[in-house]
Amino acid sequence: MKNIILYTFALTLMVSCQKKENITQSADAPENIISLTEAQYRNAALQTSEAELRNLTSTLRVNGLIDVPPQNMVSVSMPLGGYLKSTRLLPGMHIVKGEVIATLEDQQYINLQQDYLSTRAKLVYAEREFERQRDLNKSQASSDKVFQLAQADYENLRIALSALSEKLKLISINPSKLSEKNISKSVHIYAPISGFVSKVNVNIGKYVNPTDVLFELVNPEDIHLNLKVFEKDVTSLAVGQKLFTFTNSQPNKKHPCEIILISKDLSTEDHTVEVHCHFNDYDKTLLPGMYMNAEIELKNNQVPAIPEAAVVNYEGKDYVFLMKDKLHYVLQPIAIAVQSEGYISITQPELLEGQKIVVKGAYTLLMQMKNKTEEE
Repeated sequence: MKNIILYTFALTLMVSCQKKENITQSADAPENIISLTEAQYRNAALQTSEAELRNLTSTLRVNGLIDVPPQNMVSVSMPLGGYLKSTRLLPGMHIVKGEVIATLEDQQYINLQQDYLSTRAKLVYAEREFERQRDLNKSQASSDKVFQLAQADYENLRIALSALSEKLKLISINPSKLSEKNISKSVHIYAPISGFVSKVNVNIGKYVNPTDVLFELVNPEDIHLNLKVFEKDVTSLAVGQKLFTFTNSQPNKKHPCEIILISKDLSTEDHTVEVHCHFNDYDKTLLPGMYMNAEIELKNNQVPAIPEAAVVNYEGKDYVFLMKDKLHYVLQPIAIAVQSEGYISITQPELLEGQKIVVKGAYTLLMQMKNKTEEE
C-alpha cells in the first residue's frame, strides 16, 4: 500500500512538471515567428530573394524664399535733397528704364545751375586772359608773375566748372544743354532699371534728404531661390544640381531650378546653410519674399535594396519576413532609408545581409500571423 501511494505521488509530480514545462515553453515562444503547414505554404505562393545592390535616388525636401540679387534691387534717392513735387508710383507698379518716376524742386537747383553758367562765362574770359599773358610773356612784355596768376585763375575755373558739371549730372541735368534760357527749379528722377516698384517711402510735398530712400525698385527677371538646408544634407548637394520648386497654393506647378551657389557660412541658430538657385524660366507670378518648397533629387551610391512589395506595415511600423526554412519565417522590424523606383533601402542593411527575404506573399504571411494571434 505504501509503495502504491509513493508511485501515485511521483506520477502526479512528473505530470505537473511536464505541464509547467509546456506552459513555460509556450510563454517563451517568440511572437515574431510564423509556422506554415505544407498546404499553407503551397497556397501562399511565396517567393524569396536576397537584397541586391542598386543605385537609388532619394528626394530631399527643403524650403526657402524668393530673393533678388543686389544688382537687381535699386534704392532711389536724391543726392542733393529737395521737395517732392510729383510722382505716380505705387507699390507693384511696372516701370521701364529711363522713364520719369518723380519730380523734385528746390532753390538749390537754381543756385547750382547759376553757379555753373557763371563759372563757364568766367572761364571763357580767363582762358583768353591766360592766352594773352602767355603771348606777352614770350615777348618779355609781361612778367612771369602776372602770367602765372592768369594761368592759376584759368586752371581753378576749369576745375570748378568740372565739379559743377558733375553735380548737375547727379540731379539729371545735362550741362552741355544748359543755358540761361532753360534754368529750372525742378529736376526729374529717371528709372535706372526696368521692373516693378517694391516700396514708396515719400509723399507729395515732403522734403527728402540726400540720405533718404524715395523708392525701391526691383528687376525680377533674375530672381533666385534662397533655400535653407541643414548641415547634414549639404554634403549631398553640388553646384549645377537640378531641382524643382513650388508654392503652397500651387503644389502641382513645378518650377525647374539649378543650384548656382552653396554658402560656406553655417548659421549658429538652426545649423543651416543658404543654397542659392537660379530659375530656368522667369515666371511673373513669382515675387520676391514669396515662400517656396523645393524637392532635390539625391543620387546615392549602390546600397542593398529590396522590392517595395517585401515590406509590410503593421500597427504603424514597417517589417519584412526573413526565411528560416521553407515553413518558418521571422517578422523583422526595419526602418526605411530611401524609397525609389519600386525599391527601398533600410537604415540598418546588415540586418538583411545573407538573408532570404520574402519578396512576394509578405502580406499573406502577415494575415496568417494576425489570424493566429486573434485565435489565441
